[in-house]
Amino acid sequence: MENFEFVSPTKFVFGRGVETQIGEKLAQEGARKALVHFGGQSARRSGLVDRVCASLDAAGVEHVELGGVRPNPEITLVREGVALAKREGVDWVVAVGGGSVIDSAKAIANGACIDGDVWELFETKRPNPDVLPIAVVLTIPAAGSEGSKNTVISNDALGRKTGYGNDRQRPRLAFMNPELTFTLPAFQTAAGLTDMFCHLLERFFDDVGAVPVTDNLNLSLMRTVRAEAPRVLADPEGYDARANVMWAGMLCHQGLAGVGRHEDWATHALEHELSAFDTSITHGAGLAVMFPAWMEYVYDANPARFAFYGREVFGLSPTGDAEADALSAIDETRAFFASLGMPTTLEELGIGEEELDGALEKMLLTLRANKGEAFGSFKKLTADDARAIYRLAL
Repeated sequence: MENFEFVSPTKFVFGRGVETQIGEKLAQEGARKALVHFGGQSARRSGLVDRVCASLDAAGVEHVELGGVRPNPEITLVREGVALAKREGVDWVVAVGGGSVIDSAKAIANGACIDGDVWELFETKRPNPDVLPIAVVLTIPAAGSEGSKNTVISNDALGRKTGYGNDRQRPRLAFMNPELTFTLPAFQTAAGLTDMFCHLLERFFDDVGAVPVTDNLNLSLMRTVRAEAPRVLADPEGYDARANVMWAGMLCHQGLAGVGRHEDWATHALEHELSAFDTSITHGAGLAVMFPAWMEYVYDANPARFAFYGREVFGLSPTGDAEADALSAIDETRAFFASLGMPTTLEELGIGEEELDGALEKMLLTLRANKGEAFGSFKKLTADDARAIYRLAL
């Protein structure tokens, strides 16, 4: 087990109707004025934004609103939110939505406390000790951003999509009501399940040997996501399955499932370039394509690790041939994503060989800017390796 530091300051308020407690809880924390941040009109049409604002009003917490967060949240709206937060003197940011909204809220909470442009934090990755406290009302279990130290923001003008990690931006409060996820479209639910599973894969495959306490937490979460996925898709209003998925999504990316390991994160880097190139690509769908391709390219660095994963997660019987067992585990992973209705090739994402050829060199340039000359942990990769993995994904 490698040395590690782990911080988890978030207070989770979980269950039916908990979003109505947000005003009371923020008032207890001394909040005076909040920026309520959300995505499209569905959050307002459903009445959720109004319920949140009514709860804040009842507790005497003033608020201003900023909607319009898109999937793959963009720096322009973040800058607008930073200006609004500074102008209005807000002391909390309340994110009402899924990972994109929460990531945008985290960026605003950072930017509201610094001089200069918030994008500079994403460029330099420098520590920022001053961040406005964040509360979350979660509507899409997927990214785990309600408990994590990470945010990912796109900059369309630069063709960049990159992350920023800071324990100070972990949300202070997270309100998690599984009922809010009942009406999610099946594709969005499936993409969220894929994202959760891939957060675990990034942590499970690295260059560290066995770390049993962490590995077993990770494997248990993989089995849970895999078991609950068909239940949620078959019965979208089944509370217990939705509750298990919502809680698992947070645990998959809070960090606990990776302590003592280096973690990999090469596949997320590869996917970020895809969804920066085409911002209509849903993150989970991109991961469903890129992860099996990455696995096929790197498994020979440690076939036994893949074989172990196949036995523990998919129940594959060992054949005595670690390489064959590893390839079977990769096949099962691809089949699992396909069973959720996820794409498994770039062609299914609308990126054929011609489109890839036209975009690849630009993607590799920004990949190098984001990750350096070599990236990944399970097997160190270069731009040439990334090029080969993208072609495998076709």
